[in-house]
Amino acid sequence: MNLLITGNLGFIGPVMTQLAQAAGHQVIGLDVGYFKDCVSGPIDETPPDRQIRRDIRDVTSEDLTDVDAIIHLAGLSNDPMGALNAELTYDINLRSTLRLAEMAKTAGVQRFVFASSCSIYGAAGGAGGALDETAPFNPVSAYAVSKVRSEEGLSALADHAFSPVFMRNATAFGVGPRTRFDLVVNNLAGWAHTQNVIRVMSDGTPWRPLVHIRDISRAAICAAVAEREAVHDQAFNIGRNDANYQVRDIALAVHAAFPTAELQITGETGGDPRSYRVNFDKAQQRLPGFAPEWTLTDGVKEIAAFLRANGLKDGGFDTRLFVRLKQLQYGMDTGALDAALRAHD
Repeated sequence: MNLLITGNLGFIGPVMTQLAQAAGHQVIGLDVGYFKDCVSGPIDETPPDRQIRRDIRDVTSEDLTDVDAIIHLAGLSNDPMGALNAELTYDINLRSTLRLAEMAKTAGVQRFVFASSCSIYGAAGGAGGALDETAPFNPVSAYAVSKVRSEEGLSALADHAFSPVFMRNATAFGVGPRTRFDLVVNNLAGWAHTQNVIRVMSDGTPWRPLVHIRDISRAAICAAVAEREAVHDQAFNIGRNDANYQVRDIALAVHAAFPTAELQITGETGGDPRSYRVNFDKAQQRLPGFAPEWTLTDGVKEIAAFLRANGLKDGGFDTRLFVRLKQLQYGMDTGALDAALRAHD
């Protein structure tokens, strides 16, 4: 199969590219290159079979020639970047997603696998039980709103020849060629390694479902190749039921890998409105070929090994190489990007 992976030069994309090629697929990467230089360290990156350097807002019909399925990762990737400019988030994450899907449908691409997010459940709390794919949306950020509206727009395009699939990924963790440290598990491990402190700024009670980037990647590839009737116009929560954690318990898991670090739950920011527990039964039972493999414990060990192998210290993980918002701000400060995040070579 010819797979087009957008955002292939980000955090998840290189891992997905490697796994897709290992499964025998031809991979076309499409990425503007915001984070191409944010290379994590001595982790091999497998290049796609063909690379298109393109802003997702500027995709052409020629880019979609002979593409069987699209896995759409590209976008401003978390709540802080959405807060930078909500309108930009809607332009890049929503309008460009729907434009790409419309072009794909016209070009005869049959499958569109969309990287959505469990953050669409938003301020759901944890007391009411785990949320399945029928739960109401309660987004609390521009990023999450863009995912809700993208799902709605993509679903409206579904027909006998075009199958969108919505992968509602839990909060990602793990290591890859372009590792991020602006996500909760990786971030707490970074502080533990470099400062010998695990600091939780909230009261530690919010719930977060977690998933490793390799499980995200494997799920998306399974959705891309599945028979139409198994996935057509459906949403799948991607994660595992035993990986719904309160933030304080995530901190304890990190502490187990860094036992000399001081654990601090300061509570200075109070309770985070983003709190939700998620049920992941559907993907494990009905997404052909998929079963999550990575536990939080395994992932923390992987991150700890990466931090020690790379010799990061003195907050070195908290730089633009590992924090997406800082990299974008650097691009704007140096003139490489304009205020609309248009790249200038």
